[in-house]
Order: sequence, then C-alpha cells, then structure tokens
Amino acid sequence: MADVAELAGVSRQTVSNAVNNPDLLRADTLARVQQAIDELGYKPNRAARNLRTRSSHLIGLRISPVQEGTASAVMDRFVHSLVDKSGEAGYHVMLFTSDHEDPLAGYDDLLRSTAVDAFVVTDTYFGEEQAAWLRERRAPFVAFGRPWDDTSARHPWVDVDGAAGADLATAHLIEKGHTRIAWIGWRKDSVLGEERRSGWVRAMHRAGLPTTGLASRVEDAVASGRGASGVMLDEAAPTAFVCASDTLAVGVMHTLAERRLQAGDDVAVVGFDDSQVAQTVWPGLTSVRQPLEEAAIEVVKALEGLLATPSQVGPGVMLTPTLEIRGTSGPDRA
Repeated sequence: MADVAELAGVSRQTVSNAVNNPDLLRADTLARVQQAIDELGYKPNRAARNLRTRSSHLIGLRISPVQEGTASAVMDRFVHSLVDKSGEAGYHVMLFTSDHEDPLAGYDDLLRSTAVDAFVVTDTYFGEEQAAWLRERRAPFVAFGRPWDDTSARHPWVDVDGAAGADLATAHLIEKGHTRIAWIGWRKDSVLGEERRSGWVRAMHRAGLPTTGLASRVEDAVASGRGASGVMLDEAAPTAFVCASDTLAVGVMHTLAERRLQAGDDVAVVGFDDSQVAQTVWPGLTSVRQPLEEAAIEVVKALEGLLATPSQVGPGVMLTPTLEIRGTSGPDRA
C-alpha cells in the first residue's frame, strides 16, 4: 500500500479509500491510484484485513455424504453456483462435514473458532436441529429451504416450490391426453415428498381425474421406483408416471424396459430435479428443473443483507421450477 501511495503521490488512507470506498474520491484521484495499483500488481492482504475487521469473508456449508443408488446431484449444482456467486460478492465458501452421530459438531467447531462469518444451511426439514441450534446461539445463517417446523422463524431463507413443480409435470401429461397418471413419491414422513405429492393431487383434481389407487410412497432409490411401478402397472394400469425424483423415474424406466415397453411411446415418465441422468439417458427423461442458480443468487443476497451494518433480514424467497421436456413425455394421445 505504501508503494502504491508513493507512486500515485497520495496518502495510504487515499489508497485504502480507493480499494474500499472509491465513492469518497474524486474521479481523477481514483484514476491515478488505480493506475498505480495496476502498474504494481497490488492486491489487498486478506489476512491482514481480517485481523482489522474481525471478518473472515468465509461462509460455512455442511456437505452430506453421497447417497448410493440415487441419480440426483442437485446439491452439486447448488454448491457450484453458491461458490461462484459468493466469490462475486467477495466471499469464499468453506465446506465441512459433521460426524453422523453428532451433526452439530462441525457447526460448533467453526462457531467457537470464529472461522466463518455465517452459514448456509440446507437441512431444514422436520427433525433437523441445525437451524434451531444456530438461532439459539444467534449465529448468522441463511437457509436453503423454508422453516418447515417453525412458521414464526425470522431467519432469511430461499426455497423452491415443489408442489408447483409436480403440478407442472402432471398438467403437462394431462395436456398430452393422459387420464390415469400415477404418482411415486417418498415416504409419508418426508415433508418435501408430501409437498411434491400435493402438486400431483392438485393438478389431478383440477382436471377432474381420479387419484385413488394411483399413488405409492417408497424410499428414494432406483430399486424402490422399479418395484413400485411394477405393482402399479399390474394393479392400476396407469399410462403415465410422475415421480418425486429422477432416481424413482429411472426405476420406472427399468421396469418398462424389463417389460419391453418404451418410456414415452408406451408409458410416459416424468422425474424431478433434472439430474445429469435425466439429460443423458435415452430417450431423455422429462424432468422438473429447480432454479438452483437463481437460488444461489438469492442466498448470497440474503447473506449480504444479514452481514451488513445494520443487519437487514428480508422475507423468505420462494422460487418456481420449470419443466424440461424430453422423450419420455411421449407423443400426444388421441
């Protein structure tokens, strides 16, 4: 900084203002300092700045173990977007894991060491303790996921409307001419799965179509989707399936292949999450796509407000998914 100040013929404080508060300087002074910075290749020392500001510019994000037997990589897309957008805002994302027996241990370690300025929490469904634990300790965090179990919560959050996504998928198949559309979702204790199921129910009832005997709740695994769809085809004879995940949809496609039926031409299939599998499997799996890039942008906006002085906490943000239409939607039915 001293070298830049000497070359530009200004004080060190002016150099500091040029880096941190450029609006305080006259245009000609700012241009002179910036030219000196460019010539010298000066970059602010983050470690020194952290000592002065008591800020690490690090955001903690816990990552969960990869689930075997699933096709979803939704969190990979979200994390990539979050890292990218955080960098643009001057923050870095620190990934950490926690012991399976104590999911709060990682949060506690980082909070005690003041290693991060805030957290992004992704596990917000019933039974998860992270959000409540952080609120009790007044630790700043933004949740990717609404506060399902606490409608009075005032922390910032961003979420995707799963019911709207399942409604969109079901309405698409109804427009194709299907009247017996089955739902394969997650077990009843999954609040996220039940929300997505409600979108299927809503679209079916809106069209005056029956749902009785056309729904199944299973584990989120390819084998579960394969087994549930086999039973459904034998007992209810649906002409189309809407699934709570691409993983379950792939299981349905396995069943159809075993029965020498073509996904799309014979039985339509729609998944959820638009995973890489959906984009690459033949003939292409129609799937609900979550706006994860937009979610990351909104999370970073919320973080910036939360860490501002004074802190600013806005209302929760609900985003609407879209439908990526591919071959498994099949042709229009006469």
